[in-house]
This record gives sequence, C-alpha cells and structure tokens, in this order.
Amino acid sequence: MKTTTAKEQMKSYFMFAVLFFSLLFSTTIATAQTTPPVKNVVLVHGAFADGSGWRALYDILSKKGYHVTIVQNPLSSLEDDVNATKVVLDNQDGPTVLVGHSWGGSVITEAGNHPNVVALVYVAAFQPDNGETTVQWLKTAPPAPENGILNPDDKGIVYYDKAKFHAGFAADIPKDQADFMYASQGAFYAKGFGTPITKAAWRDKPTYGIVATDDKSINPEIERAMYKRSKTKITEIKGSHVVFMSQPKAVADVIIKASKESAKK
Repeated sequence: MKTTTAKEQMKSYFMFAVLFFSLLFSTTIATAQTTPPVKNVVLVHGAFADGSGWRALYDILSKKGYHVTIVQNPLSSLEDDVNATKVVLDNQDGPTVLVGHSWGGSVITEAGNHPNVVALVYVAAFQPDNGETTVQWLKTAPPAPENGILNPDDKGIVYYDKAKFHAGFAADIPKDQADFMYASQGAFYAKGFGTPITKAAWRDKPTYGIVATDDKSINPEIERAMYKRSKTKITEIKGSHVVFMSQPKAVADVIIKASKESAKK
C-alpha cells in the first residue's frame, strides 16, 4: 500500500487551491461581464414642450429592450412636476435611469431622490443645487439673440415667442416639426423658475450631462458650468436645445451608458 508523503499532500492542497481560486475568479469575471443594464428609463420634458418630443428617443431605446415611460408635466409648479414624476417612478418595477430636458433638469434634481432612481441624465438641462433656483442659472450668461422666452402674462404663464421658436428652440429639426412642438407646448407657470431646490439628487447619485453646443435657449456655457460644478460626466453633442430630437441616437448612447454603468454599482 502506497503512503502519501507530506510533500505530495502539500502539492495536492496547492493544486486544489489554484483550481478553486481560478474557478472563483472566472465566475466573478463572467458575472461582471453579464450584468444586465438598468432597463427602466423615465423621460421628463421641459417648459414650452410636452412629452411627444421624446418620440424618436423612445423608439430607439424601446427597440433596444428598454422600458421607457414619459412623464407629462403639468408645468404648474416645481412641486407639481416633481409629484407627477414621482407617480411614474412609483410604478417602475426596479432600478431606473431618470432623464430630464431643460426645465426637466430642475424637476429630476428634486424627483431623483426617489429610491428607484439609480442614475440621472441631464439633456441640455438645468441642474441647480440646494437652495438654488432655475432662474438664477438662467441669468448667469447673456441670452442668444434667437432666444424667445417671453415675460409672464397676467396669469403668470410664460410662453415662447412663436416667431423665434424654430430658430431659438429647435433650429435643427424641420420647421413643420417645430411648428407642431410650438402648438403643443404646455402652459408653464413662471413661479417654477423661482422655486429653490430642497435636496439635489445629483449630490448622491451617478450623474451624466449633455451639452447641446448650438443651444440658443440655454447658453451652453451655463450647461458646462453647472455640470462642471457637480462633477457630472459630460458629453457634448452638436445640436439645438432639442438635441434629443435632432440627435436622438447620440442622446440614447449617453442614457445607455448610464444604464450599464449604474447596473455595476
């Protein structure tokens, strides 16, 4: 009968350990590589618009397997828009990427504290901090000549000048599409611009920001300054204020990146 020596036993233990840790490492790598992206995406529109503008982005993301929901903001106040967004977030079945355009950036800054939200994406959007208002940032750089934001009417509602809407808001989409967008804009109450943020979600959650380099409604320098201040991951895309309509694939790529990176955390 052959007796196993201490040296042979040590060799067996060593080979077992190598095999065990090799399998463990391989399994860990495989799991990391196959972690599915976050599949829920909620889109929040801004002022002078409604949810229909997200159609091209919705089509791209849906075809890639994302569950996309579009918020219809009442635009009556920051609180009302945040509540409308929270209702949609309540109905998500798990982790969600929350996306806001323009004024919608202020909305997601507050609504993004919802537990389902794992990442924020700002699309040519405002990104105030605690105690700051949207109008504060709007005043930090001169408006473009094409900008058509009018003064509030006697009801406190702000509209966009029809004569300037195409050039100032949506210069890189066809005029008939811009005309429809103008006709479908909501009644935005000016008090929303002056309402301060109480808790900025970007302070606690992964944040991505898109600068629309040809934006005539929010000076691109304002977008850069806000995103730089918050250490947002910035992507610059050549496009007008409605870059999500004129460059939907490029915007979708940023959202998809956010969904993949937040799934690994």
